[in-house]
Amino acid sequence: MSKVRALVVTGFGINCEEEMAAGMRLAGADADIVHLNSVLLGDCAVRAYDVLCFPGGFSFGDDLGAGKALANKMKYRRSSGGNRLFDQLIAFLDDGGYIIGICNGFQALVKMGLLPNVGGRFEQEVTLTANDSGRFEDRWVHCAVTDGPAAPFLRGLGTMPLPVRHGEGKLLIANDRVRDAVVSGGLNCLTYCDEDGRTVSDYPANPNGSELSCAGMVDPSGRVFGMMPHPEAFLSLYNHPDWGRLKRTAKSRSQEGVGLEIFKNIVAWVESRKSTKDGGES
Repeated sequence: MSKVRALVVTGFGINCEEEMAAGMRLAGADADIVHLNSVLLGDCAVRAYDVLCFPGGFSFGDDLGAGKALANKMKYRRSSGGNRLFDQLIAFLDDGGYIIGICNGFQALVKMGLLPNVGGRFEQEVTLTANDSGRFEDRWVHCAVTDGPAAPFLRGLGTMPLPVRHGEGKLLIANDRVRDAVVSGGLNCLTYCDEDGRTVSDYPANPNGSELSCAGMVDPSGRVFGMMPHPEAFLSLYNHPDWGRLKRTAKSRSQEGVGLEIFKNIVAWVESRKSTKDGGES
C-alpha cells in the first residue's frame, strides 16, 4: 500500500507550514509544501493527495477578518480554464479525501462553509471572531475530546495541553438549528477544559469565549476537521514549557508531544481507509 500523501498549502501570510508538514512526516506520511498559487493555477493537483492541510498563520494579515480573504480566494477564484479551486475541494472530499485546518486554517474552513456544513450546502453557518479578551492570546490551554461519534482524528485521546496563538478564535453559531445539529451530531469534538478535563466556558481556561467552549469541530462526514489550538507546536515533549517537571514526575513518559498523536491518528485513519479501498478494488 502506498504511503499517505499530504498537501500542505502555504503563502499569503500562512507561516506554520513547516511544523504542520513535520507533524505529518513524523506520523509516517509524505508531505509536500506548496504555495496556494500553484494549486490555484493548476500546477499542483489536489486529487493527487489523501490529506489537504491548511496551516495556521496570518493570511492577508487578518486585516479583512481572520481567514475570510483566504477563504474567498479559494471559493471564488477561477483558473484560466474557468474552474474554481472550491470545486476541486468538493470533488476531493467526494473521492474520499480528508481536509484539516489549524487556527487560521480552521477559520478558512469555517468561512468557506466546509465546517460544520450541517445543511450540506457549503454555506457559512458559524464564524470565528475576536476573542472576548480583546487581545491576542499566546499561551497554553487544556482541551478535552468529546464523546461524539464523528471525530476519527481524535479517537483514543482525552485531555491534552496545547498552545493557542490567536486573536480571533471565538466561535459563534448562526442559529439554534445549526447549534442543535452540531450538538446532536457530536461535531463539537474538542472543547476547552480545566486541568481535570471538565469543559469550561469562562476565561482564562476558555481563551476566546467560543460557544459550546468549542476548540475543534468536524463535519458530519468526518472528513473535514478544524481546530484553533496548535498540535503542530507540540510534536515533542520538549515543546512544553514545563517539560522538565513532566519528565521528572514520569520518567517513562514518551518524548513525543501530545500534538503528534493527532497527526498519527490522522495518518492511521487515512491508511485504514486506503487499505479498505485498495482491498475492495483488488
